[in-house]
Order: sequence, then C-alpha cells, then structure tokens
Amino acid sequence: MNIGAEAALIRGKWLEEEVIFKLRYPKLYRNTILDLHLRKTRTSHEAKLLSEAKFNGVPVPSVLFINPEAGLLILEYVKGPKLRDIIDHIKLSECLEIFIKIGKNVGILHLNGIIHGDLTTSNMLLTEKNEVFFIDFGLGEFSNEVEKQGVDIHLMLRALESTHPSHARRLFEAFIKGYSSVRGEEWKEKILNKVREIRMRGRYISERRESHKQSKGFNNLS
Repeated sequence: MNIGAEAALIRGKWLEEEVIFKLRYPKLYRNTILDLHLRKTRTSHEAKLLSEAKFNGVPVPSVLFINPEAGLLILEYVKGPKLRDIIDHIKLSECLEIFIKIGKNVGILHLNGIIHGDLTTSNMLLTEKNEVFFIDFGLGEFSNEVEKQGVDIHLMLRALESTHPSHARRLFEAFIKGYSSVRGEEWKEKILNKVREIRMRGRYISERRESHKQSKGFNNLS
C-alpha cells in the first residue's frame, strides 16, 4: 500500500486480475459535502483523462472500474519499475531512445488537449518491452493552452535536472526531439519559449524572496 496526499494505492486482485485500487479517502478537515464533491469529480476526471489518453494510443493503465461516489478507481496493474529509479542503470544510448518515445507520447497528449499535471520520471513505469507507461493523472486536466502545456514540459525538465543532473540536457533534447516530431517545429519553439519564460518567473520569485530575507536580516541588525 502507498498512501499519498490525495489517495491510497493498493495492489490487489479483482475478477482474478492483478490490479491497482486507487482510493481517494475522505479528508476530515474538509466540509463533508465539499469533500464528497471533490473526491467524486476528481475521480471521474482522472478516469476521463486516462481513457482519452489510451484512446489516442498513449500507454497508460486501463480503467477497469470506477465508483465516483466512493472515490474509487480500479486500474490495470502495469508491471515495471519507476523510470526515476533505473535511469542511472541504463545505457545512455538506450535512455535517449526511451526519451524520444516519451516526447512523442507527451506530444500526442498535448495534441489532444491532455495535460498530465505531474510529468516526472516518478510517474512513468518502464516495462520489460521498454515501453513507458504514464501513471497518476490526478493533477491532470484538459487544455490546449500553451501556458499549461509549457508547465508540463517545464516540470519534465525540472525533474531531469533534479534527479538525473549528469544527463539532464541530453535526455531533455531527446524528449524535445520526440515531442517536435508530433507537434512540429513551430509549436516546439512556442513551447520552449514558454518554458524559458516560466524559468525566468521562477528565478525572479527566488530572487525576490532572497532579497526580502536579506532585507529583513539587515533591518534586524540596525
């Protein structure tokens, strides 16, 4: 069992098949009616995102059963480690091929207005056939906005920089190669410009926070 901030993931059996039960449990600090509404809508929304992604050929777990009122999704169990945990144990040439495929599939998601919402190597499983499955669409949404698609790509870049810094640049380049093969060069440039803009925003906020801390420290000395 894995208990996250929003849901518990439980591996088990359903109709003789190995599955994952994803249960959005009640939050006692929330109003009961609001809590039920949020769990119901988020469960239904995630099921729609997964179904739409699968319909468009992106490897995601199949939705086998849904009970929105209970906040329950029963998902296909996909066997394989998280990509985050094995990147450093795979040849770089193989990793680059994997990330081209990842980029293509993210391109397909975005082309069809699907935002993953937490696009990191922690939410990707690598199967024995070297196929990458995308999991956990709990923060996802439907949108064609360049801003939201740019945030998805920025999260991917940040994840690579923080968890796989030695190969981050080359892996991201492979990712973008796959992405642009689906979205085209013009959209690729638009997205990369948005990623640069998002990074600049982050630096600006960090600098403001640092400046504020230094200012407080200086005032404390006076």
